[in-house]
Amino acid sequence: MSQKLSPLLALQKLDLRILEITEQRRKIPERLNIAEAPLREDTQLLADAKTGVDALVKERRTHEKDLEVHETQTEKMKSHASGLKTNKEYQAHLFEIELANKKRGEFEEKILVSMDKIDQLQGTIKELQEKVTAAQAVFAKEKSVLDAADKELAAELAQLEARQREAAKQIDPNLLARYTHIKLSRKDGAVAAVREGMCAGCRLQIPPQLIAQVRRSDDLHVCPYCRRMLYWEGEIPTESASALSVARKNDLEVGESV
Repeated sequence: MSQKLSPLLALQKLDLRILEITEQRRKIPERLNIAEAPLREDTQLLADAKTGVDALVKERRTHEKDLEVHETQTEKMKSHASGLKTNKEYQAHLFEIELANKKRGEFEEKILVSMDKIDQLQGTIKELQEKVTAAQAVFAKEKSVLDAADKELAAELAQLEARQREAAKQIDPNLLARYTHIKLSRKDGAVAAVREGMCAGCRLQIPPQLIAQVRRSDDLHVCPYCRRMLYWEGEIPTESASALSVARKNDLEVGESV
């Protein structure tokens, strides 16, 4: 392997791990949001149920006030019975009393329906409160795990970035600038191995002459397709052996030096 590439490979190893950690940390808030979703849903259902109970209580009180007003009016109407003089007036009075009693029954029915709904919702609230409590415990545990993971990753990231800065100082500035330029467009690495006749970065077949140059030369060469810096790794594939022999004989200059 080229002596120039050895420090670049060390730097790339650090860069890739830094990239991996950064991506893992970026996803932690999303994972927290997903973990909190059941708690948010149950909390909203609980709030809706409590709002429903408040509305039903208000409705029941309205019916109770209506009944109270009706009872007052009925009592006043009954007090007029002593002033009735004819049988016709008395019969009309009895009919009004009957209608008033029927109306009272309607108010009482509405009150009972409201109370029944309140009881049902209060039972639902109790169940939802238990679910919220359980969801809070689950989320708290998951948050604790993710917070600890983020803290651990942050510590490792700080160490890696310090090592990255030191590693960069050991590399020729021009070569480092070239590496950095390639890295910006190739997130999975700026340096790639020649493996089984292919560039390990783009997985495309490399011309045999270039393979020969990468294998035997200390100069730096780049993949003609993805422009990654290349280094030799592995044995020469059988189908390329004769072509490489010819390439060595003619000393063809196909690869681009960095």
